[in-house]
Amino acid sequence: MNIIGLVFGAMFGFVLAAGRLHDYDTIHATLRLESFYVFGLMGLAIGISAPLLWLLERRQLATPYGGVLSLARSKVERHHVYGGALFGAGWSIAGTCPAPALAMLASGAGYGAIAVVGLFIGLMARDQQVQRSHSVILEGDGERSSLPMTKTLGAR
Repeated sequence: MNIIGLVFGAMFGFVLAAGRLHDYDTIHATLRLESFYVFGLMGLAIGISAPLLWLLERRQLATPYGGVLSLARSKVERHHVYGGALFGAGWSIAGTCPAPALAMLASGAGYGAIAVVGLFIGLMARDQQVQRSHSVILEGDGERSSLPMTKTLGAR
């Protein structure tokens, strides 16, 4: 499974780089509404993946882990809005988000290293916040599993 994940991750990184989504100037032109190229790519991705996921879920596709594909659906809550605003602010300041930041790093852009370090700092801050609030973390594997924090974050 790790090799399959690595291959698909590399292909995804190639697509990001080919679409110039790892380029700081491309993202900032989009966020300044000077170019709608990235919005078009996002719309295309949603337009292809949403019906495909709907079909696969309806046909009860078995996942590699043996479960049936069941996509999580949730109502918009306050923490979603706060998280989205924080993500958007970081995206606009850094000119990248997690996957393109890794593509930046792989392409040799030094700025990518700074963005990746920032990503790990953010992940550590999130872990500390979850640990303080004694929350349960929902896994995002499409199988609606939830694990206690100690199993997800590891014993500390």
